[in-house]
Amino acid sequence: MIYDVIVVGGGPAGMTAALYALRNGKSVLVIEKEGFGGQITHSPRVENFPGTAVMSGNEFADRLFDQIVGQGAEFEIETVSQIVDGPVKTVKTEEGTEHEGRTVILATGVKHRMLGLEGEVDLVGEGISFCAVCDGDFYKGKTVCMAGGGNSALQEAILLAGKCEKVIILQDLPQLTGEVKLQEVLNRQSNVEVHTGVRIIGLETDNGEFCGVRTRDNATGEETIYTADGLFVAIGLIPENDAFAALADLDVRGYFDTDEYCVTKTPGIYVAGDCRRKNVRQLTTAVADGATAALAACRFIDEQ
Repeated sequence: MIYDVIVVGGGPAGMTAALYALRNGKSVLVIEKEGFGGQITHSPRVENFPGTAVMSGNEFADRLFDQIVGQGAEFEIETVSQIVDGPVKTVKTEEGTEHEGRTVILATGVKHRMLGLEGEVDLVGEGISFCAVCDGDFYKGKTVCMAGGGNSALQEAILLAGKCEKVIILQDLPQLTGEVKLQEVLNRQSNVEVHTGVRIIGLETDNGEFCGVRTRDNATGEETIYTADGLFVAIGLIPENDAFAALADLDVRGYFDTDEYCVTKTPGIYVAGDCRRKNVRQLTTAVADGATAALAACRFIDEQ
């Protein structure tokens, strides 16, 4: 089967693209390598989406997924490895399958940035986590550290403060960079301790088990060990776009080098969401990209 639109990525941008293409009468295949919803599923509480006072990221993702399936979207859980350009695009996967589409929308999202410390990879899931809503219950009544000071880190810390005995926020910049309202909520938590201007330089273990972090003060060079049962890391995200660099230009950070029009140098190939160069990465901007890319793809198909 040749689909009108193949969407690579099942986050908010990808699923919104699917929705808009389906509403325009196009056949759509969505290919997602892990789980539908993307990074928003890690947000336990979303309060800034227009028209919805409060929801969880999982609730949003589940509703959107049900919506596109109800409209007729098909989906596969596979990892896309290559796209071959032509009048009909061929999307190849690591699983050995091939899918054909008249257009492709790349909504590949981003992945968690890690600290780059010795032994870090081995401790992921064994003391190091990225998702408080997923793993916070494992640390009820315990002490955890939070690496980062942006919106994601503060949201995670607020959730953890309701579960843990103590939350220690470690930010390498001179100040927290998250929204003022989030900082105000944190300031009201008696069990949250904030340290800025410190960099995590090592992980402490006991018989191979995580037991804390070692930091260095950026100004004084003083080193401190914080004993903790777990470490949550929220220090940014990185794109995974290298496989598509021949079809869409990348900027120096690896993001698709496109603007809000979501077009690429390859006719029939579009991008959407956090994977593209942009100043603001929010749920609202992701779904806006999805709509923009889908409508552009539909116009392209109709003009052929």
